[in-house]
Amino acid sequence: MGEQKTTASSVNRAKTYQLVLFPLNNGATNVYYVLVLSYIATFGSKVLALSMLFASVMVTGMRLFDAITDPIIGALMDRTNGKFGKFRPFMVIGNLIMAASVLALYCLTPLIPASAIGLRYAAFVGLYAVWVIGYTFQTSCTRSGQTVLTNDPKQRPLFTIFNTVGSLLGMGAMQFFAPILAKNYEGGYASAGFFRTLAPVGIVISILLTLLAVIGIWEKDQPKYFGVSGSKAEKVKLREYLQIIKNNNPMQRLMVAGAGCKLALSIATNTTVLCMLYGCMMGNYDGLYLPMMVLGYVCSVPFFLLTVRTSQKEGQKASLMKYVTVALVCYVGVLVLLLLWGRGDAFTLSILGENGLSLNLYTILFIAFFGIGYGAYYATADMPIPMVADCSDYETYRSGNYIPGIMGTLFSLVDKLVSSLSATVVGIAVSFVGLQSLPTQYDPYTPGMNWVVIVLFCIIPMVAWAATLIAMKGYTLTGAKMKEIQAVNACRRDAVAKGMKLEDAMDKWQTIEQLPTEYRS
Repeated sequence: MGEQKTTASSVNRAKTYQLVLFPLNNGATNVYYVLVLSYIATFGSKVLALSMLFASVMVTGMRLFDAITDPIIGALMDRTNGKFGKFRPFMVIGNLIMAASVLALYCLTPLIPASAIGLRYAAFVGLYAVWVIGYTFQTSCTRSGQTVLTNDPKQRPLFTIFNTVGSLLGMGAMQFFAPILAKNYEGGYASAGFFRTLAPVGIVISILLTLLAVIGIWEKDQPKYFGVSGSKAEKVKLREYLQIIKNNNPMQRLMVAGAGCKLALSIATNTTVLCMLYGCMMGNYDGLYLPMMVLGYVCSVPFFLLTVRTSQKEGQKASLMKYVTVALVCYVGVLVLLLLWGRGDAFTLSILGENGLSLNLYTILFIAFFGIGYGAYYATADMPIPMVADCSDYETYRSGNYIPGIMGTLFSLVDKLVSSLSATVVGIAVSFVGLQSLPTQYDPYTPGMNWVVIVLFCIIPMVAWAATLIAMKGYTLTGAKMKEIQAVNACRRDAVAKGMKLEDAMDKWQTIEQLPTEYRS
């Protein structure tokens, strides 16, 4: 992983510190993923006294707004090539937009009088819309920026592990601090004071991670790494994007797979779902939530290493399918255990009792199935992200267009659609048991809540993983295919740099067999 060198093969390799730092951009945005998408429905219904279904459904309804803004932001990124590069401006501006909107949302909207409920609704929707724009700015850079960071098939899988570490620093920090801060306020997650404290903590963490990510991509964010034509590339018209995506079958399949992985993660880790499982059902949220969260993260470590190793040897497609299958199989066990819940004290989770450690067989089996399953799916949840760079390189290979911005924003759109869909699904599911607001860790068990947890915690994620496996079965960008694509793109890039027209280079070199010998190694 040494310094990038210009050779006949023109493989673009990243330095170690670049591979480590740039993925922290995902950690920076995942801070807001937890800060907003995990808590906004609770904030709207509990703090602002908005309709529970409105607070939940609005987040998904705003995807219509995303459908308009995301392609525009992606096209703007593809056309950007200024003094500060293509990606860095979007990372910084996006983070500042999110910081300002979240501060206003969580700290100022509760000051609106309850008598002006219409103004609360308007502020809630407006500030969320502003946040969405900033989120798109920054999240799309995580996907699209990989195209300039490295195209080495041996290095790209490493992005997954560093990306997950970055995600842990962001998402994990928020999940760790949130229950601790909630204890300091009467009402926990339903307290306005909790949100006033959590928001600044999250913003500071996100800004620090963003600055480190900017340092990581600084050297690579320049025209010589922009596709085949570099700064000479023609601008793709907005109306041409639909046709491009229509012809990029790997990207279509990856969007389905990414949606499946994200849906499984976002619903199974939703705060409301975990409050119902560990608090309302098992009766010990404070004693179960953090230990189970730590267990999941610890179990994910070996899977991170396994996924990278498998990706380097067999390609990212093989790795994703293998470990999603592991998660699916393990959650069959989790499903059976939850179906057995309530049949006596032996069928409930128990870790610590009055006299210390108090484990029963039910808990041991849950730890085994949940730990392995969570470790496997957490390690694969972000795996589609580096695969977006493969799809972008495939588009350059297929059409000559370098459009990482639109690729990143399309994937970001799916990411946000699924993430917000989780809030809507949870809100609707909870309404079926007659609750008028989302339950917190302090609410009592309501009859039927166990079936809501079974559906949200197990069945929906399992269906999502099945969809991922079906979509990836026909995904053609294997490890061998990506080596061919990178070799052909490198040959064309060198030829264009020497004065050949892009159209002529694409006609002359279409397969690895047609390349000069020095590009085939």
